[in-house]
Amino acid sequence: MPFDPTIAAIRFGMGLSPTIAPPVSVADMLARLAGPDTIAAEFPIPTYKDVYPSPLDYLDATRALNAARGTDDEAAADEQRRQVGQDGGEAMLSFVKADLNRAAHTEDGFRERLVRFWADHFTARSTKGINRHLVSPYIEEAIRPFVMGDFAEMLIAVVSSPMMIWSLDQHQSMGPNSRAARNNVKGLNENLARELLELHTLGVGSAYQQTDVRELAELLTGVYANVQEGGVFRPARAEPGAERVLGVEYGGGEVASIEEVNAGLRGIAIHPDTARHLARKLVVHFITPTPDGGLVDAMAARYLEDNGALMGMYGVMLEHETAWAPDALKVKQPFDFIASSIRALGVSRDEIMNAEKGVIRRSIQRPMTVMGQTWQRPVGPDGWPEEEENWITPQGMAGRITWSMQMPRTLLDRLPDPRDFVFTALGPKPPEAVLFAANAAETVSDGVGLVLASAAFQRR
Repeated sequence: MPFDPTIAAIRFGMGLSPTIAPPVSVADMLARLAGPDTIAAEFPIPTYKDVYPSPLDYLDATRALNAARGTDDEAAADEQRRQVGQDGGEAMLSFVKADLNRAAHTEDGFRERLVRFWADHFTARSTKGINRHLVSPYIEEAIRPFVMGDFAEMLIAVVSSPMMIWSLDQHQSMGPNSRAARNNVKGLNENLARELLELHTLGVGSAYQQTDVRELAELLTGVYANVQEGGVFRPARAEPGAERVLGVEYGGGEVASIEEVNAGLRGIAIHPDTARHLARKLVVHFITPTPDGGLVDAMAARYLEDNGALMGMYGVMLEHETAWAPDALKVKQPFDFIASSIRALGVSRDEIMNAEKGVIRRSIQRPMTVMGQTWQRPVGPDGWPEEEENWITPQGMAGRITWSMQMPRTLLDRLPDPRDFVFTALGPKPPEAVLFAANAAETVSDGVGLVLASAAFQRR
């Protein structure tokens, strides 16, 4: 199948736009990805290190309140702690707006899709409500800078991130024979090691055994996080001696170090099972629930040939004929549906950034929950499901249809003519049924809603 700009924008990007031209070739897509991340600079999200409020800000406010109890300062300290919590909510609102603007106005839709893919692959969930706004900074720091680079470097950034450490209770893990364990009832925690092998690298049913999980868990001891310093390495918590993971020995130095951990992560990152697992996940996410075995093999081979660099693997996927097959086999997840709708409608940067909190909640966050995808809160560490039956449910479809028919006029003062919008949203060859509906609609709002609610727009 030949390259198709419409498919490039819809299947591999954030959708078509009335003002932004789609890519013209695979080379164009990859060149944009390799170039500067201009949309992130235009709509910045702080990294975890720079975010406010941080966990330390909330801890300081809590300590100040505890110290003020029973004094004349208690009410003021209580108000200050509440304010820090409210500031976290305001921060998350600003991150939602930034994500929407990035999706709606980027010229590099493939990058935005890859950021969302890898953020889901490395799902880190907030364990406390006060930290819910920290997911976006985690993605900004540990995922976004690495989507066009080496997988191992992304893996290392994720494993050392406080969000991943806290999400999988790695901060509770210490080597059974470590110095820190001598006077501590806590011991080895295998959560991070297990998810790292099962979800992040080799995949379920691959070459690892339970002994590899335990050995990797021992190698990871010392990886720690606290609210004061963030992600750090604590040699006193590390299990002494070398660990053997997948037949390769790591560590064993006189003093444990993060370099020993990173060496292990790099080794796992270039394992053949990791290559196949990542290749298959990419194809399932972008193209089809039933991947072509030859494509997966070719992508995995290129990944190994490039020593874990990702760009070559993306290129193999995009050059394969199945990438441009006309059948749309994937359903847009709720955020992508809403974001691509906003992009097609031409909602401006300022209209998104200046939207009041209530508008964002009513038009973005609450509808996403109804559709089955609460903002940055997947149920488990395996992220959001790929299977369409998880998204095509009675409640989910009702939510999508309701959004399509009602929300565009909330977001825009003046809607586009549906007779033009059907081509803006679906490209030069929309299905005849959708074209007829857009032309026959009694009102502009109905016509726009019918286009957005159509299967042609909901799928990619």
